[in-house]
Amino acid sequence: MLIAFVLFYLALNLAVGWWASKKVHTTQDFVLAGRNLPFALATMVTFATWFGSETILGAPREFVHGGVLSIIEEPFGAALGLVIVGTIYARKLYPLKVLTFSDYFRQRFGHFSEKLSAIVMVPSYFGWISAQLVALGLTLHLLLPISTEWGIVFGAILVMTYTLLGGMWSISITDFLHNIILIIGLAFLAFLLYQKTPDVGAIIERQNDNFFQFTPQKHDATSWLTYLAAWITIGLGSIPQQDIFQRVMSAKSAHVAGIASFSAGIMYLSVAMLPLLIAFLGVSLYPSLLSDDMLLIPHLVMKFTPTGIQILFLGALLSALLSTTSGAILAPASVLGENLIKPMMKHPSDRKVLQIIRLSVVLVTFSCIYMAVKRQNIFELVGESSAFGLVSLFIPLNAGLWWKKASSMGSHLSMILGLGVWGYFQFIAPSEIPSIWPGLAASLFGLLLGTYVWPNPPRLLNSPYIFPFFLQENQIL
Repeated sequence: MLIAFVLFYLALNLAVGWWASKKVHTTQDFVLAGRNLPFALATMVTFATWFGSETILGAPREFVHGGVLSIIEEPFGAALGLVIVGTIYARKLYPLKVLTFSDYFRQRFGHFSEKLSAIVMVPSYFGWISAQLVALGLTLHLLLPISTEWGIVFGAILVMTYTLLGGMWSISITDFLHNIILIIGLAFLAFLLYQKTPDVGAIIERQNDNFFQFTPQKHDATSWLTYLAAWITIGLGSIPQQDIFQRVMSAKSAHVAGIASFSAGIMYLSVAMLPLLIAFLGVSLYPSLLSDDMLLIPHLVMKFTPTGIQILFLGALLSALLSTTSGAILAPASVLGENLIKPMMKHPSDRKVLQIIRLSVVLVTFSCIYMAVKRQNIFELVGESSAFGLVSLFIPLNAGLWWKKASSMGSHLSMILGLGVWGYFQFIAPSEIPSIWPGLAASLFGLLLGTYVWPNPPRLLNSPYIFPFFLQENQIL
């Protein structure tokens, strides 16, 4: 029965993708769902941006071992990112006629910044996508008589297929269905464990004094820098990324984009509490789960719950992984096709660009299959991809939006120095201070150096073509 449900559920995703493909006629339809999503779909698709392997598998494991301080980055930082996008950036960016974030960098800072941002952005997704594929492969291995490697391949091809068919339309509709199943499955499992727990208060009292502490135990500079880094790695680093950008830009209006992103952030934080509660109660009831905690919640469900609960939870888990993976694949594929391959062609038609982006979906998927099969450590894969946007793109993005004098050379140097210095302290000379801090400092230094030493010509400061971001300010804000 369990296998039959899994196969039916996966087939349903393909059916939805085929149906959504009828709505795709242009590149904008494929990448941004025609910028026509109502509030409910826009909220659900934005909520699903990061609700994947780290939320259901990684954060619960970290929580039961390290308490609240170990989960600041996920889910608190991730929810913060969505709220900030909804309150500040959505209405500022929505009026721009762009498909990708790299299009923004081209309009604001020129073609070199477009290429540079795309070169930074595309590979930053590979570790994240690969982590979702590893989790998907492990889940399918638990459910079907196949190895983890074949689970990775099978799951990736499934996601690739329905993404190829309908693009953001497929993702939006499947995300809506996935999230309903996700919330019902997690809520029911949490309620079941709560009912089985004789005294929750006693379990809470047994934890050490620092388990529920929300701020650093030590009050030295290094501890606070580490703590703040956990908040901003996803909280701010996710803002200049294509996956959140394309979901926000898919809304039918700037107003809907803003309230949908804000609502998704609140919803994300609320729903993300459920896996933490499930893990917390689960290890209290069944301490043996700690002996193999990489898949703590799936093992809890498979070993200690009846078939009906297994179906509900595994439907929820598959929903989360499919939702996150599909959007994560479309994001770099859109940038690769639109900003790296398309400029090498002479006046391609919109139909040709759509074909290029679909081909990019295939290229990204198979690259990530290879990485996932070769390296199956979910948390290592996620960790290597999380800081790219923060140290290279966050500073020039904000300078372009809020500082009229920010120059093209400032943008170039900000990206190069930020990423270079972060890479040095991350891989060559690590220290107790998180590498994102010297990376951010170098990015800011590069922006200021480039802007003041190589300013834009005065004629560009008033150009509506190069700088549409400061025109009609009241309308944009």
